[in-house]
Amino acid sequence: MSKMSERWHVWKRRLAVALIAYLFLAFMVGMVTKFWPGPTFFGPAYSVKFADWGWPSWMRFPVGAAEGICAVLLVVPRRRTRFLGAVALVLLMAGAVTTHLLDEAPLYEEVSAPVHLVIMTAVALANWPPDWRLPLRPWEPDAPLPR
Repeated sequence: MSKMSERWHVWKRRLAVALIAYLFLAFMVGMVTKFWPGPTFFGPAYSVKFADWGWPSWMRFPVGAAEGICAVLLVVPRRRTRFLGAVALVLLMAGAVTTHLLDEAPLYEEVSAPVHLVIMTAVALANWPPDWRLPLRPWEPDAPLPR
């Protein structure tokens, strides 16, 4: 392997780690703010926001828990768990984007969910398993299936 190729591989790896770290922190902050009882630095309390969006105010708890669990799955150093966490977050972000499309808030408040949806889709595609059955077998090693 050439020296330039080695450098590119190192930088590609660093960028991937930085992206996963950013996503972990972003979704953990999202989880904490959804469990926070009062106003957050993002505005009013999520119990009020969920009610304004047409969802029951208690819905913030399962959404926050799902964000936290999926954020932890993203940092587990196994491709399969990262894929499962990313796919679950894609589904969660699709719901968030749909909710924000129906909301009448200004555009600057509705940018985060679509951006995170695109990023999570890219992470899911980058961690796509070689065989569709691999994510369904969580306790086996990440080796290819025998033929």
